[in-house]
This record gives sequence, C-alpha cells and structure tokens, in this order.
Amino acid sequence: MTMPFKRATLALCVMGIMGASATAQATNAMNMDAYGAIAGGMGGAGLAHETGNSAVMNNPATLGMRRGEVNTVGLGYALLAPRVTAEHPQAGKDKSRARTFHMPSVSYIRTQDRFSFGAAVMAQGGMGTDYRTGSSLFSGGTSMMGNMVPLSGEPIKSELSMGRVMFPLAFRVNDRVAVAAQLDYVWAALDLQMDFDGQTFGMLAQPGGTPNLGSASGSMITERFQPAVQAGNIQDVSYARFDFNRDNRFRGEANGTGLAGKLGIVVKATDRVTLGASYHTRTRLDDLSSSSARLSLGVLPQGSTDFQTQTVSGRIQVNDFQWPESYHLGVAFQATDRLLLAGDIRHVLWSDVMKSLDMTFTADNTPENGDFAGAQLDTSLTQRWKDQTVIALGAAYRVNERWTVRGGTNYASNPIPDETVNPLFPAIVQHHLTGGFSYRFSPQSALHASLTYAPKATVTQTGPAFGGTRISHSQTVYRVNYGYRF
Repeated sequence: MTMPFKRATLALCVMGIMGASATAQATNAMNMDAYGAIAGGMGGAGLAHETGNSAVMNNPATLGMRRGEVNTVGLGYALLAPRVTAEHPQAGKDKSRARTFHMPSVSYIRTQDRFSFGAAVMAQGGMGTDYRTGSSLFSGGTSMMGNMVPLSGEPIKSELSMGRVMFPLAFRVNDRVAVAAQLDYVWAALDLQMDFDGQTFGMLAQPGGTPNLGSASGSMITERFQPAVQAGNIQDVSYARFDFNRDNRFRGEANGTGLAGKLGIVVKATDRVTLGASYHTRTRLDDLSSSSARLSLGVLPQGSTDFQTQTVSGRIQVNDFQWPESYHLGVAFQATDRLLLAGDIRHVLWSDVMKSLDMTFTADNTPENGDFAGAQLDTSLTQRWKDQTVIALGAAYRVNERWTVRGGTNYASNPIPDETVNPLFPAIVQHHLTGGFSYRFSPQSALHASLTYAPKATVTQTGPAFGGTRISHSQTVYRVNYGYRF
C-alpha cells in the first residue's frame, strides 16, 4: 500500500462518515426504494393506487379514495441488508460489517364519510458502515509532517437512523378526486467513530482549508493548535479521531428532531387510469447533537520521539442536517380486471442540502482537557451532491380472491460525484429488481410481502485523493406488512 493512498483514504473517510451522518443511505441514495410491501413489490410505484397505510410515505391522498366507515391498523417490518466492499490495487480489499438494519412501522387510519385521518410511525431508513479494529484500509496513514504512522486502531463506524411520526388528513372531493395534507414529526440519530490522518488534518486546518476537501477552523485551530505548532510544542500529528457512539441498534448518540410535511392529490382520469402526485417538503430539523463526544489527537510533543494520544471530551453538533424536498408524479392503469400497471417518477433535490456537511466540536471547559479546554473546532466537508431522478415501474396481478402477485423495477441516478465517493458512504446503487405477493385471509385482513434486490454497483474514484479505489455496493431489502380493517 502506498502512503498517498493511505492519506487519501483517511481524508475521504471523514467525508464518508459525515456523509452517512446526513443520510440513511438506503437504495435511492438517502431514500428507500419503496415504502410498504405493496409498493415494494412494484418497484416502489405507489403514487396512484392503494398501498395500504404505507400511503403516508408514498402519497397520503390515496387514503382519501377509501369508502365507508372503516378503521385500518397496519403493522410492518423492513430489513435492509447492504454489502459494501472497497478495493485498492495496493491496499487490498475490505468489507463493511454493517449488514442488517431493522425498520419497523405501525399505523392507524380511520375513514369516516369523506375524510381519512390517523397516525403512523415509520423508520424511514437506516444504514451505515462498520470497519472494525484491524481493518487494513484504516490502519495507518501519513502524519502532518509526512511520516508513515499508525492511526488509532479503534473501530471505524457510522450509523444513522431516521424515523417519522406522521399525521395525515385526506379528503375525497368527489368520486374522482382526493387531496391530502400531512404533518410529519421527524427524528434522526447518529453514531460516529472516525479517524483521519495527520496530513489530512493539516490540509483541513490550513487557512481557508483545501479545495474539494473542506476546512477545519475555530478557536481550537487558531488559538490553540496553530500557536502550539508554531512554538514547537507540537512537532507532528499522526491522526485525529471523532468518537460518539451509543452502540444501540435503535438509538444513536447524537440526536435531532423537527418537522416536515407532505401534500398529495389523486385524480381518477378515466375508469381505468388514475393519476397521482405528491410533494414532500424539506425537513426542519434541529442540529444533531450529543454531550458525550470525544476528540482524540495523536501528537508528538516537543523533545519526544513517541506520539502521545490526547483525548478531549466535549459536545458535538452536526449542523443543519436536513432531508431534501422532492416532487412525485405517478400513474396507475387497470389494464384488465386482474392486471394493474403502475409507474412513478420522483425528483429529489439533494443539491440543496448536500453542498457541504458541517460539524462543530466544543471541548468541555475542564482541567482534564488541558490546553484545549473550552475551545471549538468547526469542520466543513465538501459534498456537492447532484439532484436525483428515480423511475419506478411495477405490475400487480390478482390470481384469485386471496392471492395477488407483483413485480417491478426501480432505477435511480447516482447523486454522488465519482471524485467524492468513498468506502464509508457508497450511495451508488442504481438498479433494483422487485417482487412480492399479498395473501388475503379474509375481507378484513391481509398479509403483504416483498423482496428488493439491487445488483452490485461498482465505481472507481476519479479524484486525486483516492487513486483508483474501486467501491462496490449491493443490497437486499425484505418487507412484510399486515393490515386489518374493522
């Protein structure tokens, strides 16, 4: 392994994990390819036909097409199983050990006269990477002064969970039109353990930062670190490490909450053709924060020949992490009494929220933190995501009164430029194949299941930092939903 690769790997390790902090990197970048097993079996298409209570994530206006007075309870579970590998000609191959993410849901919708309303709780997404101790990709790097050095040797991990509590209100205007408005309470939680080498830290900390990488500033740099280096008290830096981790599948260490909303409409254009549209607003989340964070520096003090680790306790904030707004259009065609065809197109404005990722670490003002007590480190990491277009196509065939089978496909453009993609945040999956079924136990209850398979996508990093690293990502998503009406 060459040292330029090592330094670059750790440089983009920062952006990778911070990227994961802003994403529940699923199958359409941040978003899941589908919500609910009905849409999941049809490539994610669900804007213009009934998808059960999962309509709260697809198009809440479809709830308004229900008739009569009925209560619907829904239970759901999704398992996201990604497979991520990174390979370099000199560094070899490594695999992320983060391979299962669990996403439950529960919902209750009441239809009365022309109105449908209720509440739903859903895990919107969850993914990360986990390179445990001993990973060859993150074992060593280049110090600030250009020497080969080991890094912390601790686990490298990122894991984000996102969820929503949703309150839809749908109204059936007439037999052909329904509209909806929805309020979403959103929460996000993040665990983060990351190293980057001293040379990368130096590139970030230089005045103005480094183009296409980012910057590190604040009083920790200008008032503590740089004067110590200039005075010779710090001769070199081997690595810097951020660490805040709860090690809990369902609760992250840094948390934030906020609001979002959705609008939807469904129009039955003909007896066989239905059109649907929805708009999802950008979230308004608080900064993700934790008061139990640590920043570690491997420093070479004046007069010493050995690097020493200085650990600083403090508070971390991931600033202005938001989910982007998106626009959705769909059509459903009842080709025969048994065959339904559906297609959606979605446009997601990633460029508005993923220009850069910003994090602030504020050291506790305690004697244990030494010269860094009370200091602040502001880190800004360049991302430059592009907007994304998603196309979902699917079909459902009703075999008989009990069985319905489904199939579909989903294509999503890759929003991440090749020059910034990295092993810790490979949101590169584009193609998906889906299938599923429903089994109706009675007129009141039914079970729905689906499987999504995303074949391996591979990209080669084209920026100067990664030097030909090949990153691969494939995944499988399993979904089960049960609905009961009374």
